[in-house]
Amino acid sequence: MSGGILALFAATVLATTFLAGLFGMAGGVLLMGALLFLVPVADAMVLHGITMIVANGWRGVLWRRYILWDVLARYVLGLVLAGALFTGLMIVPDERVILLMLGVMAYLGLILPDRMVPQADRPFGAELCGFLCTGFQLLSGVSGPMFDVFFVRTTLDRRAVVATKSACQLITHIAKLVYFGVLVGGVTAISGDPVVIGAAILMAIAGTSLARPLLERMSDAAFRRYTSRILMGVGAVFLLRGIIGFF
Repeated sequence: MSGGILALFAATVLATTFLAGLFGMAGGVLLMGALLFLVPVADAMVLHGITMIVANGWRGVLWRRYILWDVLARYVLGLVLAGALFTGLMIVPDERVILLMLGVMAYLGLILPDRMVPQADRPFGAELCGFLCTGFQLLSGVSGPMFDVFFVRTTLDRRAVVATKSACQLITHIAKLVYFGVLVGGVTAISGDPVVIGAAILMAIAGTSLARPLLERMSDAAFRRYTSRILMGVGAVFLLRGIIGFF
């Protein structure tokens, strides 16, 4: 990776992990989009996984006392089931369909009545979240809109949302890194470069740390309002990309 590309990569990691650290969403999707322009797909999957593991892990450390461990445990159950299914079948669906599904799910999570929306803090909500989000991670490398559906309508404290999502996403990205980096063999000279990995780690920690004081000052009402708007924007992008892919 050239010096210019490395600098652009580092700046992108800093910006996207700051956004993810503030709202617990959107950063990973934007990072994946940027990586696909900078490096090959296999490298993008591995670098995305490494960066998100560090960002979510550090975010989990910063907010560890707010993690809902029962939700995390039930999420892991769904993750294990999805991992076993997709690793065994090695499903390769149409990318356009995946994009459309992610976009539709983002809007369904906002417009459906509360009783019809699966939520992570309700019975079987975390298990379903773990299964679906892990499946989308292994199929497309991202699951942001799907993941946020399970948290955006809850009444949880904003810090509990960010902390619990971080813990869940940490485990999901570890599973993705194992899948693409070991099982699929996606590690190359770029994604295995210690300089590139070091830049990803340092910028992920910096971006996540910079977001903490802003989240502390934000109210729960503002947090929910902004996350809903971000989810709508991300959902629109996925829908547009999916539709354009058919033409």
